[in-house]
Amino acid sequence: MTRFLVIAAFAVLLTVGGAHPSLLPAMAPAVAQAAAATPNVAVGPQYDSTHVYVTSGDLDAFISSFVATFGGQPSKPTVTNVLPVPGSTEFQYLWTSVGTLSVFAFQTPIPFPFGQERTGYLVTDMDQAISAARSAGAEVIVEPFKDPIGMDAVIQWPGGLKMQLYWHFTPPKYAPLETIPDNRVYVSRDEADNFVNDFVNFAHGNVIADNKHADAGEIGRPGETYRRIRITSLFGNMQVLVTNGHLPYPFGHEIMGYQVRDLAATLEKAKASGVKILFAPYRSNDRISAIVEFPGGYIAELHSVAAH
Repeated sequence: MTRFLVIAAFAVLLTVGGAHPSLLPAMAPAVAQAAAATPNVAVGPQYDSTHVYVTSGDLDAFISSFVATFGGQPSKPTVTNVLPVPGSTEFQYLWTSVGTLSVFAFQTPIPFPFGQERTGYLVTDMDQAISAARSAGAEVIVEPFKDPIGMDAVIQWPGGLKMQLYWHFTPPKYAPLETIPDNRVYVSRDEADNFVNDFVNFAHGNVIADNKHADAGEIGRPGETYRRIRITSLFGNMQVLVTNGHLPYPFGHEIMGYQVRDLAATLEKAKASGVKILFAPYRSNDRISAIVEFPGGYIAELHSVAAH
């Protein structure tokens, strides 16, 4: 699907205080050795897209609200088939300074597992990407299929994260983003190390922070701690949230975190455009964050860097 998206992308990698340069020491050599054996198929974080599914009746309201909150430019809506089987969807891509979205309003039932893939990553070569993903520990749950301008596939990682890989016949060229959003991944303690090890291997990424005692107030459980892992790669940023699954609503429903300069001002613009504040701003060690819901049901985290 993301082959349609056109992304505005990035140059600033998120840096975090107390950065941790590797996984657990015992894991690091294995990760480095495995990564060296697989090709780096990433193109750049500017070519990542969040997949948003809404009903046809909510498409205009969602696009208008997101643009009112962050600015940006939507494409003209089209009706097309983005599946390997018959189907029809209204589609728009949306460029903003904080990330790019591929927005789908299906007119036909959505076949499994579409709708569960949260992002699309552009790759340099689909065959190499599929081979690298499998070698790193992912399973291919939708094998590559052709669309009018390229190829697509869907993969799944230990812990259940699903994502799309896409490739274009003509390589796209997109402008940078002001900030790179965080792909927010909730995983169990059972699969956390497997997921991080496998994804870092595939993405040729770096663990920049592995805080085993992060403030769980960030995920609605003040007074407790949890493990929070931050990863950067040419595919963008990822925040891995390792929990026991005892999550108050709406945590776990948000799939992307958007960094803004002034959270309070952004929330005021969001509320004025029909956005609901589901979790009031919470200040942790290095961020002030909130959870919001846009018209159409898209739930996202918004954050700004906390001043010290």
